[in-house]
Amino acid sequence: MKLLPLFYLQPIFDSLCEKLKPFLGERFDLQGYHLNDLSQLLDQAEAPWIFLCDQSTLTYLQEHFPGAPFYCFLYLEENTPLSESWLNQSNLLDYSHGLPSAERLTFSLNRTYSQLLQAFQLKNLKHQLDVQRDRLHELNQIGTALSNERNLDHLLDKILTSSTDITCSDSGSLYLVETREEEGLESRYLRFKWARNMSLEIDFSEFTIDLNEQSIAGAVALQGKPLNIQDVYEMDPGLPYGFNKSFDQNTGYRSKSMLTVPMKNPKGDVIGILQMINKNIDPEQPLSLNDSSVLEAQIQSFTHEDEELLVSLASQAAVAIENARLYTSIQSLFEGFIKASVQAIESRDPTTSGHSERVAILTVGLAKKIDSVSDGPYADIKFSRNDLKEIKYASLLHDFGKIGVREHVLVKADKLYTHEFDEIKHRFRLIRKSLENQMHVNKLNILLKQGPEAGQAEIAEIDGFYQEQLQSLDLDFQMIIQANRPSILDEEVSEHLKLLEQKHFDVDQEQITLLNPYELSRLSIKKGTLAPEERLEIESHVTHTFHFLSQIPWTRELRNVPQIAYAHHEKLNGRGYPLGLPAVEIPVQARMMTIADIYDALTASDRPYKKALPVQRALDILGYEVKDGMLDADLYQVFKESKVYEEITSEVE
Repeated sequence: MKLLPLFYLQPIFDSLCEKLKPFLGERFDLQGYHLNDLSQLLDQAEAPWIFLCDQSTLTYLQEHFPGAPFYCFLYLEENTPLSESWLNQSNLLDYSHGLPSAERLTFSLNRTYSQLLQAFQLKNLKHQLDVQRDRLHELNQIGTALSNERNLDHLLDKILTSSTDITCSDSGSLYLVETREEEGLESRYLRFKWARNMSLEIDFSEFTIDLNEQSIAGAVALQGKPLNIQDVYEMDPGLPYGFNKSFDQNTGYRSKSMLTVPMKNPKGDVIGILQMINKNIDPEQPLSLNDSSVLEAQIQSFTHEDEELLVSLASQAAVAIENARLYTSIQSLFEGFIKASVQAIESRDPTTSGHSERVAILTVGLAKKIDSVSDGPYADIKFSRNDLKEIKYASLLHDFGKIGVREHVLVKADKLYTHEFDEIKHRFRLIRKSLENQMHVNKLNILLKQGPEAGQAEIAEIDGFYQEQLQSLDLDFQMIIQANRPSILDEEVSEHLKLLEQKHFDVDQEQITLLNPYELSRLSIKKGTLAPEERLEIESHVTHTFHFLSQIPWTRELRNVPQIAYAHHEKLNGRGYPLGLPAVEIPVQARMMTIADIYDALTASDRPYKKALPVQRALDILGYEVKDGMLDADLYQVFKESKVYEEITSEVE
């Protein structure tokens, strides 16, 4: 505690204070005053004040400085009474009639000093506790902030910012320990990853240095112990490490105090270095680099407390960096899994190659457009970065359930499978041969009965009938080919097919029809190539997708991926599948994916069973489905007007 100012009234206490000096000199700063210069004296004094005074001085102090921390030893004239109110004054240490003895005054002042010293110590201790509490609170807040940050670059910036703030550093750097392999041998090095300087505006770029004891950062990384240097320009030249002055020389900066600590993971491995430079007495003010005298006063040495705080923060930072790296690895692993899953889907059905990726691009693109809409039913809908990632994953995996659909059904391009159509071709070929044989038999009979000259007219008639049969057979076969395609079945073709089931031919004493009931039912499919039971099997891919995705332990941010993918074939009018959900139960993410899914299916150029539609035609078809109550009109309008579809490369038009 500083010397307490002890003011005594002159000339009353002059001689007494001379006697007190040997006893109070180490505790009190004796200063004499006259009553007329008391006001000026108090303007310069530091509290608490102690006065050896008379009643006039005490009255003046109470009137002009109410509530101020001062104490008085009161001198009274002989036989001067002191009222009860005076005796109860908290400012009154003691009083005496006439001059007190030196012993009494010494005892009273020493007692007061002890009380004030105790109060000062308690106040100082409370201040230290408050500082420690604030710093622990700050460390906890920093730890919470670091643990919640998963982006490594953002995390490193937070670590360095927190480190410079908590140590009141003007500048700081962060290095990461990395490993590289050269010629089969692994070597470690330090990467200068992040920097911060409050007094200079400089663009920092990454660089690497060898991990050895020649640099301060390298020495700390290898030894695993902090280094607290008061002045880097006055280091012992015998040390293995030294300070690189190039930055100061190139920028005009002045590095002085430096605190370098290792960042250790829970295993004790050093994964990085924190290096603080120039503890600033006033962190809010940049250093006066152009004024060496002011600069000298601004820069302080880092304390042991700073070192302990930074070591604690470095430990938290190391854990956070490890977690961020682990999270990045998990993300990379999961992205690889997603990519492999999409590849697995497309390997089952190469005709839809790229479909999942394009649907993801379109759906995420539409979500971003919806996010910026300022009016309409979706004005309040906002998609965060995690929401967009959730939409992306659901879109990429929306067809994964196709892996559970039988391959021949999945890739069915025509109404009849190849082996079924081949059976019809063989039947027609057999009938052709049978007709040809019958023609030759009929000709031979004519020749045997009538001879070559007489039977010419009959033979010509047999040839004509045979050609008519072949033409009719060819027409029937072409009709079957036409009906087998995935286009919408024409009514005339449908009626013709029914007649083919009635046509019979004798082959080897056995009657054969051109089409059997199974073939007729398949060729009579009105739209597409799938029979009802096959369509149900294809539609089951949505359920397979949901069951598969539900097995994945999604994070909280991605927990809706299964539900979004599950609903991408639902329609607002309740006629979708597999659940026939009403509009209110279909997530907006799934509604967007439905539009993207249909658009890509219409415009994709990689489908061998159909031609890609022009963009406008595809948009028109989507518009028809909006009018039929199947698709969301507002989402379709945003999709159309914002031209989200231009985000994918299209080969149409």
